[in-house]
Amino acid sequence: MRLDKFLKVSRLIKRRTVAKDISEQGRVLINGRESKPSSAVKVGDEITVQFGQKLVTVSVDRLAESTRKEDAATMYTLVKEEPIVKETGLDWP
Repeated sequence: MRLDKFLKVSRLIKRRTVAKDISEQGRVLINGRESKPSSAVKVGDEITVQFGQKLVTVSVDRLAESTRKEDAATMYTLVKEEPIVKETGLDWP
C-alpha cells in the first residue's frame, strides 16, 4: 500500500493530499529512511511523522483499502510520541 494512502486510511492524517505534501517535504520516515508518498508500506514497518514540533512513531499492524473511523486506530500501534527539543540536540534528521 502507498504511504500517502496508509496515512489517510489509518486516519493518522485526515486528507491524502496533506499526507502527500508532508511526505514530499521529507517529514515522514519508514524504518528510519525518508520516504516518498508512493513508498510501499508493509505490516511491521515503523513510520515516523513530524507533526509541527512533535514526532509520532507508529508500527503498522494491518493494511486495509478502506476502514471505518472507529476501526482506523487498529491499523497501527503507537510506539512513541516525543517533542522536538532543539536545545538538547534532538532534531529531525
